[in-house]
Amino acid sequence: MLISSLMSIAAVLIMGVISPGPSFIYVARNAVVHSRLHGIVTALGTGVGAAIFALVAMLGLQRLLLLVPELFVVMKMAGGFYLLWLAFNIFKGASQPVHLALNGQNGHSKTWLKTFRDGLLTQLSNPKTAIIFASIFSALLPKNIPLLFYVVIPLMSFLIDFVWYSIVSVALSAEKPRQVYLRIKTSVDRVSSAVLGILGIKLISSSFTK
Repeated sequence: MLISSLMSIAAVLIMGVISPGPSFIYVARNAVVHSRLHGIVTALGTGVGAAIFALVAMLGLQRLLLLVPELFVVMKMAGGFYLLWLAFNIFKGASQPVHLALNGQNGHSKTWLKTFRDGLLTQLSNPKTAIIFASIFSALLPKNIPLLFYVVIPLMSFLIDFVWYSIVSVALSAEKPRQVYLRIKTSVDRVSSAVLGILGIKLISSSFTK
């Protein structure tokens, strides 16, 4: 029964992670613009974010947000503004020459810590993920959750997220995808910026609707 619950949760999480969203856009862009390792470090950040969401969902975040709905509003608005900030920075660098983009904005190299942090924040920018996790866990976990699951499920969430986005990083950092990107960099960056901006606006606007 417990193994079956874990397998069901894993299947749902896999289906969720392969659906393109802000994390996919940001991991893919870092892999193509900077390097394969930058993409993988970004994936490490998104994976840690997924583990955090899984843990807080299991610890009762959904109940807390129902008791304090204002907290959910604040979290959604903060996430939305972060996505808008991310979109603005990508748009601002869209027309930069390739050598500037490869070295990061303002001519500074993109550090591993900043790369990890941006991946983590991009994952955490949508608090609805925690609610989705909580709904999945409520449906698929037994009423009395074994203590070990508080370790296993966040770890599983991390591995699913990290492995998928690492695969994305390896695939898109290959020479051919990079050369394609170099030819259409400005358009790709502006489209990516627009998508992130729309997601940010949607997240903020949802804060004002029940």
